[in-house]
Amino acid sequence: MRQEIIQVHDKHFKLFIPEAKIQKEVTRISKEMNRDLADKDPIFLGILNGAFMFASDLYKQLNFPCQITFLKLASYSGTESTGAVKQLIGINRDLKDRVVVVLEDIVDTGVTLETIIRQLSGFQPREIRVATLLYKPEATIKAVKLDYVGMEIPNDFILGYGLDYDGYGRNFKEIYQLED
Repeated sequence: MRQEIIQVHDKHFKLFIPEAKIQKEVTRISKEMNRDLADKDPIFLGILNGAFMFASDLYKQLNFPCQITFLKLASYSGTESTGAVKQLIGINRDLKDRVVVVLEDIVDTGVTLETIIRQLSGFQPREIRVATLLYKPEATIKAVKLDYVGMEIPNDFILGYGLDYDGYGRNFKEIYQLED
């Protein structure tokens, strides 16, 4: 059952993006990928922890042969970005001459994504593409090319659908916005 207001730790969040809107955007992105990537033998690289729901829902809608793996990075503490990106779990596939599609839950500052792309380039992929469910253009400080964007949102703290607040809230089907 959908809740309009939720509490996680000491903070209250209000419904921001309903499940139906999220799924509509995931389907739209999957259709674009089915058109663009069907003959490219891509490998999808889901960025953990946040992108696991997006990656799962998207991957189930792709109708061509492809692979998926995951990379775990950390850059948040509480509701603030630390500005430092730490690689926690590395790449376990050969990416040389492959089309790599990075799957992100959200792109805000671009710092994490810039780090990922720099690290991936060392594996000599043929091409790197980026798909993100959410994009915060107001927060961007690093210019990164986004090939597939679900929704542009304001620079507010959100959780749900894989996004968390200190490890909690990822399990909600909807996305919630921090109340003022």
